[in-house]
Amino acid sequence: MNIQQIRNATIVVHYAGKKFLIDPFLAKKGTYPPFPNSLRQDQNNPLVGLPVSIDHLIHNVDAVILTHLHLDHWDDAAKEILPKEMKMFVQNEEDAKVIHSAGFQNTEVLQENTLFEDIQLIKTKGEHGRGEILKLVGQVCGVVFKHINEQTLYVAGDTVWYEGVQEVINTHKPDIIVVNGGDNQFLEGGSLVMGKEDIFEVYKTAPDAKIISVHMEAVNHWTLSREELKCFTKEKGISSNVLVPDDGESYTF
Repeated sequence: MNIQQIRNATIVVHYAGKKFLIDPFLAKKGTYPPFPNSLRQDQNNPLVGLPVSIDHLIHNVDAVILTHLHLDHWDDAAKEILPKEMKMFVQNEEDAKVIHSAGFQNTEVLQENTLFEDIQLIKTKGEHGRGEILKLVGQVCGVVFKHINEQTLYVAGDTVWYEGVQEVINTHKPDIIVVNGGDNQFLEGGSLVMGKEDIFEVYKTAPDAKIISVHMEAVNHWTLSREELKCFTKEKGISSNVLVPDDGESYTF
């Protein structure tokens, strides 16, 4: 498999001969206003441009996976750019209706045992924060990829560390884990995605896995930088286990 970090939670996964585009956030730098009630109110989103051309990004994509429909995972630019016949996997019927209303005709709700040809896609749970804020942010999911000729991949999505993530790791024993690790926050309510201590918990549960931290430094409410996470992993002696890609960087496993 090959995993390329594009920007924010947008990644391209080449897996068992198929190309998956996950959580496409495709607008030009500075297109949208900052998320309110958070840091950097003077900076529009996305904070950075795409590291590759749109044409290159969407060329020969076999399927898109949308873990949820927040703007920084599925934006107006993606709705306009992606071909309407593109295969779209979503987390539930509510999201499927939204995607269908945008003109996409080939939409499927992920299940706990979805097959895309000979690739197994397993929808996993997530919690997009802790406590009261969960009532506001809505449902999210992750996905586990399995194939006889590939290592097992777990894309956790917008979730903090909690027992549901631990259960996925214990059940499926992924070799590669992609976490959204920018510790994004509003001014109240705490972490919306994983921070460095959450990522350390992922490592302790899966010490033999490679962990890739994405969703960093691309939207205004991030609080954990790549540099801080790299320093933390060095201090903990896990820098060879936790990979912190720059936008455009890729890994082959």
